[in-house]
Amino acid sequence: MAKFKVIISDPEAGTSKAVELEEARAAPLIGRKIGEVIDGSIIELPGHKVQIMGGSDKDGFPMRPSVHGGVRRRIVLSGGVGFTPTNEGARQRKTIRGNVITDEIVQINMKITEKSKQTKETKKPKEKKEEQTTKQAVAQPQPSATPKS
Repeated sequence: MAKFKVIISDPEAGTSKAVELEEARAAPLIGRKIGEVIDGSIIELPGHKVQIMGGSDKDGFPMRPSVHGGVRRRIVLSGGVGFTPTNEGARQRKTIRGNVITDEIVQINMKITEKSKQTKETKKPKEKKEEQTTKQAVAQPQPSATPKS
């Protein structure tokens, strides 16, 4: 059965974490496409929404959104996922994987698009406390360092 290493990135915080899914926990991801938004409870983030951004198969070939299906193809690329040209206008035939998650996919990249309300509520009081401390520091006059003569 399928075994996936899911990399979840949080664009707001600039962090990421890895989660391994096996057997029955990995089954809901099979057949999904790049760009789909799914519920985060599948990957241990209840209340969140995550978007599938890409991945790679067992041999390291990247998934490309423009190739339909879950198969490997050799296509001519001029840039984008799977090929970075060194010279302007260069094209090259490369092997890439389609945009559907299959059993042969090993790594899946996702990003958080919507956080749960609980997470947002817990952050707001902290931000208010930080704002209050900075306002207090600004309001208090600093003693001058110049000596009186």
